[in-house]
Amino acid sequence: MTYILPPLNALRAFEAAARHLSFKLAAHELHVTPAAVGQQVKALEARLGIRLFERLHRQLVLTEAGQAYLPEISDGFRRIADATVQLKPVGAALLQLGVHGSFDLRRLALEEFRASHAEIGLRVLQPAGLHELVEGKVDALIARGLGHHPGYRCDRLGEGAGLGDWLIAPAGTADCPEIAGFRDWLRGLPDANSLALQRRRRVVGIVGN
Repeated sequence: MTYILPPLNALRAFEAAARHLSFKLAAHELHVTPAAVGQQVKALEARLGIRLFERLHRQLVLTEAGQAYLPEISDGFRRIADATVQLKPVGAALLQLGVHGSFDLRRLALEEFRASHAEIGLRVLQPAGLHELVEGKVDALIARGLGHHPGYRCDRLGEGAGLGDWLIAPAGTADCPEIAGFRDWLRGLPDANSLALQRRRRVVGIVGN
C-alpha cells in the first residue's frame, strides 16, 4: 500500500504551530525562523486545499478543520516516536548522545558508564548541536546555553545560573530507560567533576504568541 502524505516538515510545522498557537514558539521548538514555519503551513494549506488557521491581528486561531486535524497528526507523531523508542538492536538499547564541540568528554567517564551499563549501547557524536537533536540524529544532547527549549526537558549539569551545560532530550522520550539511565549516571558523578545534575529540572512548554 502506498501512503499519500503531505511533506513531513510541513506537518511538523503545522503540529507545532497548532500546539503553541504561535509561529514564533513553533519556530523556537523546531529551530527555524517564524517565516519558515509560516511558509510550511501555507504550503500545507495549499496542498490540502483547506485553511487550517485564521491569522488574526497578533493572534493565531485554528479553524474547525485545523482543530480536527491536530489531534490526528499529534497522535501520528506520538506513535512514530513510541515505535522508534521500542526499536532497539538485539542485546542492547542504543543511545545516541550528542555533545557540543568544546565539552571535554573525559568529564563524563564514558568508559566506566559503558562498563557498568552493558545493556545500553552508547554512541557519541561530537560536535553536535540542536540541529542534530531536532533531526533525530541524536537522542539526547549536551549543549552549552541557557536551557530554554520548548518541547524539550533540560537538566542543568552542575550548579550555578546563566550560561552552562545542559542535558537536553525531547519531552516525549526524556524518561525512556536509556536516557534516564544516563541522566542518573551524571547525577551520581562526584561533585568535584562539576557534573552532578541539579535536582531542579526544566521542562519548557510555553503556550502563547
